[in-house]
Amino acid sequence: MVTALSAEIERPPSALLALTELPRALAELGSLPAAAPLLATAPRGDGHPVMVLPGFVTSDISTTILRRYLKRLGYDAHRWELGRNLGPKAIGLEGERLAARIEAIHAATGRTVSLVGWSLGGVMARIMARRMPEAVRQVISLGSPFAGSPRATNVWRLYELLTGQLIDDDHTSGQLAEGTTPPPVPSTAIWSREDGIVAWQSCVEPEAAISDNIQVHGSHCGLGVNPAVLYAIADRLALPEGKWRPFRRNGLRALIYPRAGHA
Repeated sequence: MVTALSAEIERPPSALLALTELPRALAELGSLPAAAPLLATAPRGDGHPVMVLPGFVTSDISTTILRRYLKRLGYDAHRWELGRNLGPKAIGLEGERLAARIEAIHAATGRTVSLVGWSLGGVMARIMARRMPEAVRQVISLGSPFAGSPRATNVWRLYELLTGQLIDDDHTSGQLAEGTTPPPVPSTAIWSREDGIVAWQSCVEPEAAISDNIQVHGSHCGLGVNPAVLYAIADRLALPEGKWRPFRRNGLRALIYPRAGHA
């Protein structure tokens, strides 16, 4: 079982890992046809709404493959519809636009909404789950740096430049603290030790009664098209509401999913 790591994590991934992100992500995308038979065996969905939140600087286009896969499994998959993820410029200074989007889906469907967030999108999903647990069914984060220092990424300077939000100011620090604490709904963190954008240690879910960690092999930029990630998301979303259990690594899964732990 993985426990939370020190909040003093400051060092981002190596430059070599960062430089190999694009080719590795393209390789993960290219592996989807071969993985199609396995992905087809994932449990079917119950039709509940799932909103997918894109990563920093990206938009709903980046989550197209993931949402199409979830729709094929029977979920009511939704875009976030807030443009490019530029932090507060997209969701509002207090996250009011994102909260309104989640509430609109909740009200229209009459069901709680599962949130799947990639990178920064996962941090936002955790914050929203804490603020409006009555509307959120569960949270799944993909390479989301919600623990440790915000400087433990290779894009923090770009974040400040494009969002106009300093990572050390009181407002940002307060929001990050919200994301660090496990939300009051089931939450699963999916992450890779080969992540070239954010320190994987910052993506580890603290040990709690309804939280889990799923380690995969792959890049940060390819998490949304990585077959192992897609299958794991499908497995988590298929859990009946109120009947959460940890991810099982029996049979073939034991070969695909490493036992999460610290080196």
